Amino acid sequence: MFVDRVKIKVEAGAGGNGCVSFRRERYVAKGGPNGGDGGRGGSVIFVAEAGVDSLTALAHKKHHKAKGGRPGEGSDRTGRGADDIIIKLPPGTVVIDANEHFVLKDMNQAGDKLIAAQGGKGGRGNASFKSATNRAPREFTAGIPGESRTLILELKVIADVGLIGKPNAGKSTLLSRLSRAQPEIADYPFTTKFPNLGQVQIDLDRSFILADIPGLIEGASEGVGLGHEFLRHVERAGILVHLVEPMPTDGTDPMENYRAIRHELGAYDEQLGKRFEIICVSKAELPGSQEVRDQLAEETGNEVLLMSAVTGAGLNQVIHAIDAALQKHREQEDVS
Repeated sequence: MFVDRVKIKVEAGAGGNGCVSFRRERYVAKGGPNGGDGGRGGSVIFVAEAGVDSLTALAHKKHHKAKGGRPGEGSDRTGRGADDIIIKLPPGTVVIDANEHFVLKDMNQAGDKLIAAQGGKGGRGNASFKSATNRAPREFTAGIPGESRTLILELKVIADVGLIGKPNAGKSTLLSRLSRAQPEIADYPFTTKFPNLGQVQIDLDRSFILADIPGLIEGASEGVGLGHEFLRHVERAGILVHLVEPMPTDGTDPMENYRAIRHELGAYDEQLGKRFEIICVSKAELPGSQEVRDQLAEETGNEVLLMSAVTGAGLNQVIHAIDAALQKHREQEDVS
């Protein structure tokens, strides 16, 4: 099961209380204070780790509570600190405060860390209150409670390339041909309800991550169909490959389908609507595919590729076009 949004509660441990204690030694009439400080409470820490690709584990456990620190002891012994809880997240997870609705951190790179709930500091033992005027203090402080938060974790798939297009445009089939991914493929709308990722190898040293993103329908920018679930995944793909089916099974017009998706992208996010895309007419083996390609090229003023994931025709051209676009995209990122 792919889970890309979950609400959880994180609770750090409280610090241990400080200790009141005095030395008790033979032949020492007035032993001084030796109460130790309390230990630190455990924190809850998020770590983005490569290889983790879903929030499924967190969907089954909604409350994460760290242990508290141990109290201080006599003989100036500090209480033992509690272990932190480490929660591994997929790179691309956005951590949102559920109550105040602000983003705590966008963990978009492997290795990113966030202390989601800080463990409480241990209290002071009476030894720390000793002074020239207070040689036998009985003061101590209690440990500080740990932080507690309710958080929303939202995964926005990070991929070098995102496949977009109407349902049944051939995205899953193309992903399965270019990579080792095995997405579900069938002849009905919304075969793909969750993003599928695959690695496409260009040569021995170069590869890219390709995401088959769920199909889009009119009104998605307003939440219709898969709506925002679809669009937030598109948002995190660097290059878009827009597949247009030349002979849709539902009888719709290919040109209108292309325009509808472009409209929804722009309506959701103006910058997303301006994102560079490679346009491909899929299912080149079907009648009319050449005509649809010519129409799209004339309307957009861009090169439009023609390919078939079934027969393999045009796949090399698609890979080369993606490779060139990625290199240009990465050069622009380096400059900025």
